[in-house]
Amino acid sequence: MNNKKTLFLTEAAVIAAVYTVLVLLFQPISFGPIQFRIAEALTILPYFTPAAIPGVAIGCFLSAFLTGADVLDMVFGSLATLIAAILSYQLRRYKFLVPIPPIVVNALVIPWVLRYAYDIPDAIPFMMLTVGAGEVFAVGVLGLVLLFALDKVKHIIFKNSYHKK
Repeated sequence: MNNKKTLFLTEAAVIAAVYTVLVLLFQPISFGPIQFRIAEALTILPYFTPAAIPGVAIGCFLSAFLTGADVLDMVFGSLATLIAAILSYQLRRYKFLVPIPPIVVNALVIPWVLRYAYDIPDAIPFMMLTVGAGEVFAVGVLGLVLLFALDKVKHIIFKNSYHKK
């Protein structure tokens, strides 16, 4: 295995682990129709490295698995995170747009997961608003703070990165 592959796998694994730990630490507020998943702030990481794409998706899957989530949640929640990460990566040239895909994709997908996986009776449009609001705070606020903080030290953290914008 060459150094680029090793670096990619290492970055993805670290991101997945941090995402999972954050969900586990803040489990009471990370699930349900009104949720504030702090780990979602990491969905801005595709701005810095493509390794964040599998990293956040695997982290989402692992955290769902470890918390005993329904299989629909494991599959569709992780797919939503994967799609959002791919879209965020594609928007990396526009720093302020990077948080938009996780907010929109999760607001559109997760309410359906909550309805069919957990029989939450709230109206889908209401859950779109509540999940979307949680994403706005987690990704749009915390994520952007993280993005700007990391952007100042990216030359240190990502100095060996194989990814150049």
